[in-house]
Amino acid sequence: MASPLSPDSRSAEREAGDWPGRRLGLPASGPRSVARLGRRVAALVIDWGLAYLLAWVFFTTAGASPDAFTILAIFAILQIVFLALLGGSVGHLLLGMRLVPLAPGWIGVWRPAVRTVLLCIGIPALIWDRDQRGFHDRLAGTVLVRR
Repeated sequence: MASPLSPDSRSAEREAGDWPGRRLGLPASGPRSVARLGRRVAALVIDWGLAYLLAWVFFTTAGASPDAFTILAIFAILQIVFLALLGGSVGHLLLGMRLVPLAPGWIGVWRPAVRTVLLCIGIPALIWDRDQRGFHDRLAGTVLVRR
């Protein structure tokens, strides 16, 4: 029997008509399909690295590295601004993803703000549903998809 995370079990799910995003009306693969874990984690690393770099450049004093709160604040500001204006963070856009609302229309500012606050807490991003949407995306009414 294949493990639940093996490629064989994922392709069997698709053949059976079930995939992440099916309940949301999204395709199994390609553009507008749910972004998978690997891309999401890589985008988070890019965004956190950018926040650290900016904190280091602008807030380093006398050779001391910036504190964690400064880095987290810069990360949050970057997330909210880029999600609201461009539909994705720097990491998302570099890796071919974008954040879309489940309801048609502009994503607005409140969705990125709610999503970012929950993401900064950490735990909501670790709780996923069957469509591979984190709790932060569920509460914000958004889904991260491939472009």
